[in-house]
Amino acid sequence: MSNTLEIKLMGKEYRVACEPAERETLLAAVAFLDGKLKEIGDKTPNSARSNGERLAAMVALNLAHELLALKNTPTEVAAALESESIQRRINSIEAKLDESLAQHEQLF
Repeated sequence: MSNTLEIKLMGKEYRVACEPAERETLLAAVAFLDGKLKEIGDKTPNSARSNGERLAAMVALNLAHELLALKNTPTEVAAALESESIQRRINSIEAKLDESLAQHEQLF
C-alpha cells in the first residue's frame, strides 16, 4: 500500500502523506473536516465563501476554540475522544463489511 492518500475537501482533491496504519484515522479526520468546512460555508455569505482561505481560517479558529474548551474540562475530553474512537471503529467495520459483501456479490 502506498504512503500517500488521495483526499477530497470541499470538492478539491489533495494528495497527502499517510502511513498505512494511519489511513482510517486520517479518512475520519478528512470526513470531519469536510463536514465542518461545509457547515461553516453554509453559514457564510456567498462572497466570503468563495474565498477558500478565509473559510479554512474560520474553521481552524473554531476547531482550535473547541479543542481549548475541551482541554479545560478533562472528563468531557475523555468522553468525546472515546465517542470519536467508537465511531471510527464502527465506520471501519462498516467499510470492511461493505468491501467483503461487494467481493461476494461478484461471485454470483
